[in-house]
Amino acid sequence: MLSILAFAMVATFMVLIMTKRLSAIVALILVPVLFALLAAMLHGGFDAGLGKMMMAGVADLAPTGVMLVFAILFFGLMIDVGVFDPMIRAIVHAVHGDPVRILVGTALLALIVSLDGDGATTYMITTAAMLPLYRHMKMDVRMLACIVIMAGGVMNVLPWGGPTARVVSALKLDAATVFVPLIPAMLATAAWVVFVAYRFGLKERARLAALGADAVDEDADADEMLEQDRHSHVEARRPRLFWFNLLLTIGLLVALIAAVMPLPVLFMLAFAVAMSVNYPNLSQQRERLAAHAPNALAVGGLVFGAGIFTGILSGTKMVDAMAATVTHAIPPALGAYLAPITAVISAPFTFFISNDAFYYGMLPILAETGHAYGLSDAEIGRAALVGQQVHLLSPLVASTYLLVGFVGIEFGEHQRFTLKWALGSCLVFGAIAALTGAFPVVATAG
Repeated sequence: MLSILAFAMVATFMVLIMTKRLSAIVALILVPVLFALLAAMLHGGFDAGLGKMMMAGVADLAPTGVMLVFAILFFGLMIDVGVFDPMIRAIVHAVHGDPVRILVGTALLALIVSLDGDGATTYMITTAAMLPLYRHMKMDVRMLACIVIMAGGVMNVLPWGGPTARVVSALKLDAATVFVPLIPAMLATAAWVVFVAYRFGLKERARLAALGADAVDEDADADEMLEQDRHSHVEARRPRLFWFNLLLTIGLLVALIAAVMPLPVLFMLAFAVAMSVNYPNLSQQRERLAAHAPNALAVGGLVFGAGIFTGILSGTKMVDAMAATVTHAIPPALGAYLAPITAVISAPFTFFISNDAFYYGMLPILAETGHAYGLSDAEIGRAALVGQQVHLLSPLVASTYLLVGFVGIEFGEHQRFTLKWALGSCLVFGAIAALTGAFPVVATAG
């Protein structure tokens, strides 16, 4: 019964946000609460502790929420002061107003930046550099969000990324043992991301050409583009402090990668320094805060709403029930195919429940089952990483709210546009991993 309610809750949530019946923040809060109350009536045993479950979920995501709020404020200030202008100017000169070059460049930039394994940093840097260009060219910003998150999905499998680290720790394996055989699959999936970007570029080139010469000024140079943007933010620009702001931004990124301090603290400190130096006047500070408060509040609210969802999902043991249902549903006759089965179920499970729940809860059970069929822990662990190509589209991934907030699209709209391409990434990653022997399609019983 609990498992049925859990699957129904997730399905209801997805339908409501993808059909735009409810906003993501409202659905994240109301849907799990209603299903938890229903579960309490039918199953019993936890209704009195519902508030504690929700607060536990909010507390778990609080550091992420704080980090994202202050990250939006900091990078918003850096855009205001003009620290990214030279980068934008160089990109505009390089792409010559061609949508194909812009989208392929977006893919390559996102793949390079996401080498640090942190999705939030990738989204902030890539969108800060590319979004003004998309808006200037009147290109579809959904394509920007799609390509960036697909690139992040590829690099999320790096050893220092969260999913691989969870596999290694849950199964007590060496990171290189898990990761190295997956390199061909990663390279092939990165090529798929670039190919999708190229297809998007061809589509946008044709669409913009059909609009006519007056709709888009493809010949506008970088200086003209930046001047148009600067004219609307002339009060906020700080050209005299360019080098200070650039060094502050670089210093922050270095500190993030080196993990000098917790991420929320680093962003809070960087924001405070940037605000006090660039806008020492109190009225100017209020104006800048007001300019970026809508984005910061929207993203922060979504993160804390996701805390309600995850808190109820974990506290009511719905996650455990879902995991048990799936693992027990695999008949012994299919045991030899456990590796590809693990790859297939990793996509929906890392989408609907957290990475922690899947890799620490389900994966050890799957790995233990695989021993009877001659499958090693490493093979099952690699198969379990296939689903990461769609995981970042999950409403439980806090950093994705940052991306859609920056780009200015609805979360459900982003999911609808991107999901089929992300599933393509899953197919490419899984197929190449199987063909190169990262995990066997059919196991030989040991």
